[in-house]
Amino acid sequence: MMSPRAFRSLLIPALLAGSVCLMPLELAPQASAQASRNAASMPPGTPMSFADLIERVSPAVVSIEAAGSVDPRGVPDMADIPPQFREFFERFGGPSGPAQPQERRSQGSGFFISSDGLLVTNEHVIAGSSEITVTLADGSEFPAEVVGRDAATDIALLRVDGGEREFAHVNLDRTPTIRVGDWVVAVGNPFGLGGTATAGIVSAIGRPLGNTQLYTNFLQIDAPINRGNSGGPAFDLNGNVVGVNSAIFSPTGGNVGIGFAIPSDLAASVVDQLIEGGEVRRGYLGIAPQSLTPDLAESLGLPRDRRGVLVAEVIAGTPAAEAGLQNGDVIIRIAGETVNDQRDLFQRIGAVPPGERVELRVIRDGRERNIRVRLAERPAADTAGGQSPAQPSANEVFGMGVVPADEAARERVGATGNRGVLVNSVRPDSEAARRDIRGGDVILEAGGRDVSSIEDIRAAIAAARESNRNAVLVLVARQQSGVRYVALRLDAE
Repeated sequence: MMSPRAFRSLLIPALLAGSVCLMPLELAPQASAQASRNAASMPPGTPMSFADLIERVSPAVVSIEAAGSVDPRGVPDMADIPPQFREFFERFGGPSGPAQPQERRSQGSGFFISSDGLLVTNEHVIAGSSEITVTLADGSEFPAEVVGRDAATDIALLRVDGGEREFAHVNLDRTPTIRVGDWVVAVGNPFGLGGTATAGIVSAIGRPLGNTQLYTNFLQIDAPINRGNSGGPAFDLNGNVVGVNSAIFSPTGGNVGIGFAIPSDLAASVVDQLIEGGEVRRGYLGIAPQSLTPDLAESLGLPRDRRGVLVAEVIAGTPAAEAGLQNGDVIIRIAGETVNDQRDLFQRIGAVPPGERVELRVIRDGRERNIRVRLAERPAADTAGGQSPAQPSANEVFGMGVVPADEAARERVGATGNRGVLVNSVRPDSEAARRDIRGGDVILEAGGRDVSSIEDIRAAIAAARESNRNAVLVLVARQQSGVRYVALRLDAE
């Protein structure tokens, strides 16, 4: 049996591979008379042709080309990439030579949701771009600007200024009624061909894809999708968008009949927030969660079949800490609804607007109790130990927020003595993030000296500058991974 890790390694963003979505098993109203006459010889609900549907929705589907630059330091070494994937990484700007910014061009798909030029695509299609060009079905081209983006769900909202022109658009279904086995039609831009339609069925609903997509349970479809289908729509037989193509599972890099689409109700919720404020605001609790396994439950004196989330660590200064949550607590319900695992907790907390109170039912020392928490706003990027503030703070260096490490934090990463600062936030666009420093890491040394405060790190930075160095060396400890040295470039601070 393939391990979850091996499975996730075969997931490729639809930018490199593609994906599709779903549609209900009923004949479209536009089904031809010929289809009706021959329906008796086909399985119930099977249309003889998707031509009327495709003709109606295709004008709203666009091809997207995004251009920008990428820092190759963030691209993996070719030696670490499985052979079946190297072709794609090399073709799309894999590292070869000095670590200089390299041009990045990507092709994807999208679709208009309003006549005045609002269109939806995947965030990974336009990530890092400085120029976006949208090509319509009739061949006309328009520049596009980003209204907002949400990397957590891989949704981006663009706007095209067509002057007096009204754009053909489609409906993003807010209340889809999808079942496994329903038909779906995908229209998009695979391999840059544009205007390509494929059909299939919904293979599964509510499919999780590991911890990289905590806020999305995907639709799995078998409609053929490939590189360039990213961001394109998956239609039901009524012409409603029921999914946004995002990724495929593939051992070869091409379509093998397993694609994944973001459900339209989730996409619509994200789009509404992007229209309103250009960003998605999610509730934030401030813990390092861990799904409760049978062994963990038994060790805590709970039934082996108990479902819930173990609080591995409460982050200092967060809503969880202020409300009195403690390490070792087990969260079993949020607002009266059962919490099954870590993923469930992320989604339920994220769905609560920042600033609102939520009641948690927790087990502590074998007894259940209620704890009310006023949630903060989830920072820009999730990590196990904390989140990234949108703006730098006084306790931030190289884009990471740090606080003195306590005994529990040092013990968790295997550090000895009284040294160390705990990383409790990392901005996604920062030098720390580029060097894979994460929330929950402990910085033990900077510039060859032990650190116990942010002032110690700043002193090491000043000493490195006085010595005309380009970087300062820090020693980072991480749970299960041990310690490693990281060079942080001074020009990024």
